[in-house]
Amino acid sequence: MNAFISVDLEGMPYIVNLGHLNLKGTLYEEARKIATKVTLTVADELHKNSFDKVIIADSHGPMVNLLVDDLPEYVEIVRGYPRPLSMMAGVEDCDVAVFLGYHAKFGTAKSSFDHTYSGGSINKVEVNGVVASEFLLNAYVAGEFNVPVIMVAGEAQLLKDDVSTFAPWAETVPLKHSLSRVSARSPSMSIIDKELRKAAGKAAQNCKKHKPEAIVPKRPVKMAVTFLASQFADAASLLPLVKRIDGLKTKYEAKNMIEAYGIFELLALAATGCHR
Repeated sequence: MNAFISVDLEGMPYIVNLGHLNLKGTLYEEARKIATKVTLTVADELHKNSFDKVIIADSHGPMVNLLVDDLPEYVEIVRGYPRPLSMMAGVEDCDVAVFLGYHAKFGTAKSSFDHTYSGGSINKVEVNGVVASEFLLNAYVAGEFNVPVIMVAGEAQLLKDDVSTFAPWAETVPLKHSLSRVSARSPSMSIIDKELRKAAGKAAQNCKKHKPEAIVPKRPVKMAVTFLASQFADAASLLPLVKRIDGLKTKYEAKNMIEAYGIFELLALAATGCHR
């Protein structure tokens, strides 16, 4: 069996400063080490529980965050952006999915770096009328390949709000409890290591007994994207299939979540070209 791990940074423990989150940040190297340790801990436990291969999608920002010097032989890593399926590249070849370092959607109170996909351009994403976090968007993508999400580790509010609602069977590990957008409380790495191994082992064993159902949205998929500024909606509406609703909101329809996600990724990329 193959396991897929999608890795973000904002929901990782101890990550509280913008300097943690970009290539030129003064604390970026610290963030890379933290994320790599968390990811390889989970990968190791999955491998010990009968997963022959673990495909890791490096999924924050430029998607070249994880350190690759000492990857085990059973690990393959997907790096670089843009790419097909974005944060979920590689899931199509796997049996189960795990999300690490995930965070709450934009507008969530007292939640570290709350945003949805693109913090500089997107206010809200709706899938069939449901406001979606990155967790839900990516779980839907996995669902199109019949891949269930069996474990999520990240910011506590995301686990409480979205994971418990849409994937109550998933094992969860709160890596941080946010005090504000830029402050959080986290346990020691030794405690985190134990909790991650416990959750990953339990998730793997549960899957062997009864594989949970994948989350699949109703088709056709009706998407609505609300931007933070009108020029981003200006760019999005240049695509013929996208309909402008008002100054900030656009909508479109797709045959499935793979198509919907690809169009969404394109809209997000278009918005980055409109920053002035």
